Amino acid sequence: MFKFPPLKFSIYSVTGQQTLKPTGVVIGWKHQGLRGALEPIPAVIGREAGYTLDRFVMNSLLVIALLPLALLGPGMAFVSIGGGASTHVSITGTALLQKVQETCRAVAEKNGYEFNPTGSSPEELVQACLGPTAKGEVSGAKFHSALQEIYTQNGLVDRDFVNSAPHHFNSEAFLEGRSLITQGMVTIKINIHNENFQAARTTLGRVLHTLQDFYSHSNWVELGYTKPYSNLINPGLPLDNLADVNTPTCSDCASGTCPNQLLPNILKDKKLTSGYMGVFSSFKPKGKCSHGGAADLTSKINPRGGISKDERRQDNLAFYNAAVKAATDASLELLQDLRLAVGDEDFLRMMGIARSSVLCFVIDTTGSMSDDIEEARSVVYQIIDKYKGTQDEPSEYILVPFNDPEFGPMIRTTHADKMKEEISKLKASGGDDAPEMCLSGLQLALTGAPSSSDIYVFTDATAKTLSSKTLSKLSLVAPSQRCRSSLLHHLADAVVPSELLPLTTTKT
Repeated sequence: MFKFPPLKFSIYSVTGQQTLKPTGVVIGWKHQGLRGALEPIPAVIGREAGYTLDRFVMNSLLVIALLPLALLGPGMAFVSIGGGASTHVSITGTALLQKVQETCRAVAEKNGYEFNPTGSSPEELVQACLGPTAKGEVSGAKFHSALQEIYTQNGLVDRDFVNSAPHHFNSEAFLEGRSLITQGMVTIKINIHNENFQAARTTLGRVLHTLQDFYSHSNWVELGYTKPYSNLINPGLPLDNLADVNTPTCSDCASGTCPNQLLPNILKDKKLTSGYMGVFSSFKPKGKCSHGGAADLTSKINPRGGISKDERRQDNLAFYNAAVKAATDASLELLQDLRLAVGDEDFLRMMGIARSSVLCFVIDTTGSMSDDIEEARSVVYQIIDKYKGTQDEPSEYILVPFNDPEFGPMIRTTHADKMKEEISKLKASGGDDAPEMCLSGLQLALTGAPSSSDIYVFTDATAKTLSSKTLSKLSLVAPSQRCRSSLLHHLADAVVPSELLPLTTTKT
């Protein structure tokens, strides 16, 4: 079950040189079912008149608990039964951590420092990966959250596709299962290229589940193979020697737990097969192996039993261990393919490990800002220059100007000087009536800004778009993005303390 902890808003107010202490305001969430919408519980945030800088720090850590095994489909995955048993989570975690460490070591070598974690915690790994001179607060929360997202999506395959043979390589659905993997890999690479890392993680978790099930549900290890079947992640290579639907593959196993039911000719000819699985039907072609287990109705039809290696038992211990090793190595192979395709930096960004977040500016360009636009430019340049050339330099800059009634477009660049150039072009004009389109501009920024971004909003007027519909959209988008927003008023009179401008990115 997903748990949504309270959102905490801290309000910092600055007048001249005086900094006031933050005032904590808590708002909660009501969740309507596992797939239901989040319903915000509103809270009133008071503001005293005369404050020249209001800093709203929105810090929401979404704690994702792995779904209990009881929620998942029965008999469809590596499950932890018996001492030393592995699961999809442990296999995925082993592969991810190994590949992340390999990538961090390569990045460290390229940048002239040693990758030498002082421990095994996410914080220690991230600190070692970013380098010894990384400035600001180092947190492993984003990395940990990325791992949890992948684990959760991996587990959800058993719930969402319980009766889909291709998602589990059941019922000899090899070509269809391979298509799910290769198409998923294309989708992951596109999402990483588009910096949609959350979508990439979602697909990655599901693809890894399907890939790992091949080794548990097929007879790959019984045929004596010890290395991953690389053809599964390469659509240009054929899947050879598949047993056709009319070829018997298994002998009968009355006890349901026989060491090896595969027919001698299947082993001799190295024919690839997998067990048939029936959650709602007992049908399977004559002579075919079953998946096995109490939930598999086909396992009661001759030939009885099953060849899955989901469970660790004394009668299948060698094959189980071989399947776990092959599934882990195959996961590493897939991750290496992704890493080579997208590059080390973006691979680590997908995993929640990056030197910095995105820096976003939402700036009022209406006529009333004519006296303040230069000061806004000056403050923005201070923020950019503060990080430029350091290890905390943002990976990307976003600019969203807003007027009345227009707002946008969103301008993105990875270069600090280019962002300065775009901001230098801003002119104050139009928008004769206050309030202005502030929240529409902020909503556009939240749509484009990735998780844990810093967003600075510059305006001299209240928001025209303070409608319940807009507030509802913002209340849903902002927590999911976990961005931090800073609202600056009356810039010509504001003196921004160095400890507040700018702050390091909130790590969530």
